[in-house]
Amino acid sequence: MSLVIDIIISGLISGSIFALLAIGFSLIFGVARIVNISHTAFFMVAAYCIYAATNYLGLNPFAAMIIAIVLVTLLGMICYKLFINAIREHEGAVLIATIALGMIFQEIMTLIFGSSFISVPALIEGYFVLLGVKVFYQQLLTFGAAMFVLAILMLFLFKTKLGLAIRSTAQDREVANLMGINEAWLAMVTMGISVGLAAFTGAIVVPLTILEPNMWLPPMIMMMAVVVLGGLGSLKGSFVGAYILGFAEALVVFLAPMGSFLKGPVALSIMILVLLIRPEGLFGVYFEEER
Repeated sequence: MSLVIDIIISGLISGSIFALLAIGFSLIFGVARIVNISHTAFFMVAAYCIYAATNYLGLNPFAAMIIAIVLVTLLGMICYKLFINAIREHEGAVLIATIALGMIFQEIMTLIFGSSFISVPALIEGYFVLLGVKVFYQQLLTFGAAMFVLAILMLFLFKTKLGLAIRSTAQDREVANLMGINEAWLAMVTMGISVGLAAFTGAIVVPLTILEPNMWLPPMIMMMAVVVLGGLGSLKGSFVGAYILGFAEALVVFLAPMGSFLKGPVALSIMILVLLIRPEGLFGVYFEEER
């Protein structure tokens, strides 16, 4: 029973982290058709910002989280305006530009903090025992915060005018423009929301991971796998796909500890198998572009 509890806890936490990253990625892809490879680099920048604010400036961890999320969100919007907006109709150029942006952030973090591994203490110390398994309060905080933000995001998208505009533009940009929606402005706002979700993910993950300049690459690979598995641009697909791959990773780690280094390849293999049966992903649709 303790093994089952471990798998459930690990799967829920990994799935929640993947869901936050993948939904943010899907939002900007749906609205502006931008494949933002640097999405998880903003996740990394937020994590380092919190480390710097708490260790060098002596700020309260929760205050550091809020400041980091706001600053990284603004950084994402500035990067969109300066580097992506002018080329966003050229998908290949955007792909290359966002890869370069992620690598720039990686090198900046290396210059400032070095390439050593850094750990950050938990926001909430302690644990309780559930059926013989230690469940840390930090794990509960991470899962609860992720669920809360996902719920707020869904309410925003389905209950507000701005959310309706985002969903309408994601469904058909041309019709949205004809209906008077400022698609260019909406794309920048969506970029801010997308990067804000990545920053929030970095903020809640900081105590559960090790900081190092390459930390954005493994989540980026898994995020892309989640998005493709669920269906490009599908928020529902990103949510479901995130937990499928999160639990797949947890099963590999706990059922085959000696082969835990294969957790990534196993998750990607699941994605490939699903795509062989359903090429558009679990909840995706075929897109027909006018030539």
